[in-house]
Amino acid sequence: MTTFFDIAIVGAGIAGASIAAEIGDAARVVILEGEDFPGYHSTGRSAAFWEECYGGPEIVPLTRASGPYLRDHGFLSERGALYLAREQDQGAIDQFFQRFGDSGATFEQIGRGQVEQIVPGLKPDWDRAIRQPRCADIDVAGLHAHYLKQAKQAGVELLCRARVARIGAEAVWNITLADGREFQAGTIVNAAGAWADQLGQMAGARPLGIQPYRRTVVQLRVAPEPPADLPLCLDISGSYYFKPENGRLWLSPHDETPSDPVDAAPEELDVALAIDRLQHTTDWQVQAVERKWAGLRSFAPDRLPVYGFDPHIPRFFWFAGQGGYGIQTSPAAARLAAQILLDRDADDMTRDIPREAYSPARFE
Repeated sequence: MTTFFDIAIVGAGIAGASIAAEIGDAARVVILEGEDFPGYHSTGRSAAFWEECYGGPEIVPLTRASGPYLRDHGFLSERGALYLAREQDQGAIDQFFQRFGDSGATFEQIGRGQVEQIVPGLKPDWDRAIRQPRCADIDVAGLHAHYLKQAKQAGVELLCRARVARIGAEAVWNITLADGREFQAGTIVNAAGAWADQLGQMAGARPLGIQPYRRTVVQLRVAPEPPADLPLCLDISGSYYFKPENGRLWLSPHDETPSDPVDAAPEELDVALAIDRLQHTTDWQVQAVERKWAGLRSFAPDRLPVYGFDPHIPRFFWFAGQGGYGIQTSPAAARLAAQILLDRDADDMTRDIPREAYSPARFE
C-alpha cells in the first residue's frame, strides 16, 4: 500500500529540517533523506558563522532577520569579525562601505594600531581592517537538532536511506525510492542542496542552473596557539578566512571549485594554498594539519537563493541554492518559504524581506 503525504520534503539538511519545522503543524509531512543520517553533506561540514554582510547586500535582509531567533534560542556565541586589508586594498574597503552602507549592518574601519592588538603576529603590511562586532559563531549541530526536534514534535516523519529514484506526476506526485518503496505526495519541496537541479529534472522541471562548488576547511595546530577570543578573520579580497576552534585554527582558502553533486573531499592543492595564504598574513608557525574536509555550496546563477513554486510544474516547490549562508539565514528563510508554500501572510520576521527577489520565476 502506497503511503500518502500532503508534502514530501527531499533533503534533511538545514534547509529541509527548518522548513519541516515551520510547516509540520499544517500538513502531513515526510522528509526523505538519501543518506544514513540527516545533515551528512553541507550542513555537517560547515565552519558556520553569522556575519551580517556575508553573501552580499541581497542576503543581508535574511541574515539580519534570522539574528534575533538564533540569539534568543542560544545558537550564537559572539566572536566579531575582521576583514583584513593592506594599503593596496583600500579600494576594496571603500567598495565594501558603498555596498553595505545602507544595509543596517554594523561595521567600521580601523587602523594598524587596533588591528595588531586584536590579531597578534599579523605581518606589518596588513595595516587596516573592517571590524564587525556583531559576528558570531553558530552552533550548527544544535540548530539542526533543534529543527529536527521541532519537526518531529509537529508530527513530521523523517526517513533516512530514502534516496529518490523516480518521480511521476498525476493527480498527485508518485515518488519511488531506490529501494523500491513508493510514496505519494500532494506537493514536493526540493531541499536537495547540491542535487536540487537533478531532483527538479526528475520531476519534469527545467534546471535553474544551481551549481555546486567545493569549499575546503583545514584544522591546524599553530604556534603560538590562537587566542580564544580571536575574531573571524577574512581577507578583504576573498582569498581566505580563519578562526580559532578549541585551541586550534580553522582555515579555509575560500575556494569555490565547480563540482558535480558528490560526497566532497578536500584536494591537497587547496590545503596547501590555504596554508600559504595564512603564512603570507601572519607569523604563526604551522605545526600540523590535524583535520581537513570539504563541503559543497550550491548557487543559482545570480547567487541568490531560490524559494517558491516552479513557474511551470505545479506543486513543485524550490527551497535551494542557499550557497554558503544557508545556516545563518535558516530561521528567516524557512519562515518565508513556509509562508509562500502555505499562502500565509508575512510576520515580523519576514515583513521586510523582498520575497520576489528569491522566486524561481526570476529565471524566466
